[in-house]
Amino acid sequence: MTVPVIGFDEGEALLTWEGLTKALAIGHDRPKAEIDDILLRRGGDTLLTRAAWIDGLGQAVKTATIFPDNTDVPTINGAVSLFSDSTGQLEAMIDFHLVTKWKTAGDSLLAAIRLARADSRNILIVGAGTVATSMISAYNTAFPGAVFTIWGRNAERGAAFADALGAQFDPDLEHAVGAADIICTATMSTDPLIDGHWLRPGQHLDLIGAYRPDMREVDDTALARATVYVDSFATTLDHIGELKIPLEGGAISRADIRADFYDLAQFRRTSDDEITICKNGGGAHLDLMTSRYILEAWNNR
Repeated sequence: MTVPVIGFDEGEALLTWEGLTKALAIGHDRPKAEIDDILLRRGGDTLLTRAAWIDGLGQAVKTATIFPDNTDVPTINGAVSLFSDSTGQLEAMIDFHLVTKWKTAGDSLLAAIRLARADSRNILIVGAGTVATSMISAYNTAFPGAVFTIWGRNAERGAAFADALGAQFDPDLEHAVGAADIICTATMSTDPLIDGHWLRPGQHLDLIGAYRPDMREVDDTALARATVYVDSFATTLDHIGELKIPLEGGAISRADIRADFYDLAQFRRTSDDEITICKNGGGAHLDLMTSRYILEAWNNR
């Protein structure tokens, strides 16, 4: 058996955001995933391996190498190995960046489709990196005609980034938050950027950036004012500062987290005035669901 090696460009040409969000929803109808991570370090270099096993979907092992001192090649590299559920045989090797891009953006898009108001048109992306580009592509499919605004710490770089994407740039974060229907945060911040007092009724927030126990993008007030969701209880509550810190400090309780993707029936707003927040944890089970979707698109091409 020839095992396909699916590169970024070849794979991306076959994918759609609608197809991926449907695959993620179906994947969460299956038994909950078993997941585990292994982290190795050599000085400043890192090897991260994330594995997931879902009955009916198989197993995926996603390996990332992070070499911060790289100059002529990317600092982050890797690959995803996808294995058969029935035999355990290798079925595909898939480009790391392809899986990461589509998994990350598709995760938050699924939440926005279910939680944001259908008439949302003004979308703010907080952050001016690779994820911002992916999120504009993803949101465009669910909210046609949306107007995008970018905010970044470096105003000159942020303005150039926004211009290249056909978006607006707003250097005033408080103003940008107040004007938005959907707010997507994709930063490396350890201190909250979004003040909950800035929020207004009817907004939806997709929180992507924080992934470590010391990282946050919104404050306690924002969480207290909103109905809070997560993509997975298992990969967020005790692992990511966005929720771990306010839970440990008593600002919110576990009962305040309404649902994760394993209970998608609960992912719906109760009124036009409700503020909703979904924290994207991006666990390995989502890499597996995304990889399976990519392989199926490849086989059906």
